[in-house]
Amino acid sequence: MDSKHIIINVGRQVCAGGLEIGRQLADEFQAKYYDRELLNLAARESGFSEEFLKRSDERKGFFRTFLHLPGANSLGGDNYFQNKFTQESLFKFQSDAIIKAARESSCVFVGRCADYVLRDFPNVVNIFITASIEARAALFMHEKGVSHDEAVRRIEHIESQRASYYNYYTGKKWGHAASYDLCVDSSLLGTDETARLIAEFIHKRFKL
Repeated sequence: MDSKHIIINVGRQVCAGGLEIGRQLADEFQAKYYDRELLNLAARESGFSEEFLKRSDERKGFFRTFLHLPGANSLGGDNYFQNKFTQESLFKFQSDAIIKAARESSCVFVGRCADYVLRDFPNVVNIFITASIEARAALFMHEKGVSHDEAVRRIEHIESQRASYYNYYTGKKWGHAASYDLCVDSSLLGTDETARLIAEFIHKRFKL
């Protein structure tokens, strides 16, 4: 991996602009961008359907309820029952996809514990994007057409699942500053300026 080969891992709160910031960073550093695309990679590697992986994405404990889902057999195919597929197996498939992509080129990974999976790689920077609850709730209300209270409730529910998943697999604390190299509140500068700020940090960090 040469000095121009960098890995950017982006953790994010719901509706904090992490996806868009990740895309802008990918453009800035001519890196491949991975979010849900990782599910496609993992599906190809594991032989399981993308829909099956999507249902468990960043959700610890998914397999406790999997067998009660309608059509569970069709989501995983015979592989599930033949291999006694577990949440840890799914995490490994996705982790293998992350490692494979990171070895091939510069990448921006959003979520999926990529900071932990790639902890031994050189030229890695770990970012966390936060924002005020009011800013995030307003965006969620606009996107989903729900009330303020419902937006806050659903944001908190998603983030509880995300934190549980991250904490379980990494042994770190999701969203805590000690787990990242840089934490930024995107509601202060806006998405575009936040992306520029992070890009400047990365340029200085790696002397690019």
